[in-house]
Amino acid sequence: MNTVLAGHGLVKKYGSTTALSGVDVEVGERDSLAIMGPSGSGKSTLLHTLAGIVRPDGGQVLLRSERSETGVPPGEGWERIDKLGENRLSALRRKRFGFVFQFGQLLPELPAEENVALPLMLEGMPRGRAVERARRWFAPLGIDGLEKRRPGQLSGGQAQRVAIARALVVEPDVVFADEPTGALDQTTSTEVVRLLTSVTREQGAALVMVTHDADVAAHCDRVLQVRDGLITHYTQYTAA
Repeated sequence: MNTVLAGHGLVKKYGSTTALSGVDVEVGERDSLAIMGPSGSGKSTLLHTLAGIVRPDGGQVLLRSERSETGVPPGEGWERIDKLGENRLSALRRKRFGFVFQFGQLLPELPAEENVALPLMLEGMPRGRAVERARRWFAPLGIDGLEKRRPGQLSGGQAQRVAIARALVVEPDVVFADEPTGALDQTTSTEVVRLLTSVTREQGAALVMVTHDADVAAHCDRVLQVRDGLITHYTQYTAA
């Protein structure tokens, strides 16, 4: 597995509560990893720590440098993102990470195409060029013709497809999905997770997903079970 993101010895505490207790995890190119566990187990904290949203109290998070070759061991050609300043970290999250949340978090006042284009415009790309690039994602994701609709005019499944397009438009190294099907019915949930796993793989991106649904997790290559801040079980469905 050509590792692109790694967490080593991750520790995170909130007061007297230990959310992560020395967790090790690696994610490779085209790899899809599901993180499961009961409420309060540390699964969301693990995702947020890997994504640079939460800083660990111990351990390190390493992201392979953009110019480093695959197969390089962590430490050589890698960037330790848990030690980055906030400006550099924010730029990295915009350029190299994509995010899909449970309720999409689309901006209600913008049409779908501008919601997708937003990460590109935040990086300084002119609006027209950004929207043109965003539109390319609508047909592959089965939402062709919905470019001008606002979030309130979309079904839950359509909105999540727009959110997936927004996550992928920057061609990220890693896509983080936090309960991306939690607000969807079973049929739509299956459609969305199949799309999410297949499109990220096709784009060469890794996928790290938190879910409470075992059927959703089964679409990923690997599943980690987390309880009390520790990995308690590991399942691999495909060869790494």
